[in-house]
Amino acid sequence: MNGWGSWLFFWRKKPPRAEHLRKGELGEAAARRWLRRHGLKFLTANYRTPRGEIDLVFRDGECLVFVEVKTRSREDWARPESAVDEDKRRRLIATAGDYVRALRGPYPRWRFDVVEVLIRQDHIREIRHLPNAFPGIQPPKRTRSNRR
Repeated sequence: MNGWGSWLFFWRKKPPRAEHLRKGELGEAAARRWLRRHGLKFLTANYRTPRGEIDLVFRDGECLVFVEVKTRSREDWARPESAVDEDKRRRLIATAGDYVRALRGPYPRWRFDVVEVLIRQDHIREIRHLPNAFPGIQPPKRTRSNRR
């Protein structure tokens, strides 16, 4: 691209985000602020591997906390936590295992939390933190013989 075409490329507006993605980002940002205010140390957001994605990763003392954020504008039918079904749990556990293996140190304790964010007209109405929302399989203790 030469001339004006290259300049126009940089000035184009991004297409509008899908409504559910925009609300999801709003919910994740609210959950991150809430957890930090309650003493957890933020490590990363949207950790992805081929096995899945973890919305937020925190540290609570010596424990890693893998957080799934569920943002809803209504809860007529069910609580947002109910969307974390068995298949989603399996993917979260597998992705958390990838995260822990990438640390290359002794395996820490970990847990899985769910944060429900209820919004109304783009305003946070309520945040519910559900620590230890489901059990995760703890990795074996790393010893000299099983280190990579």
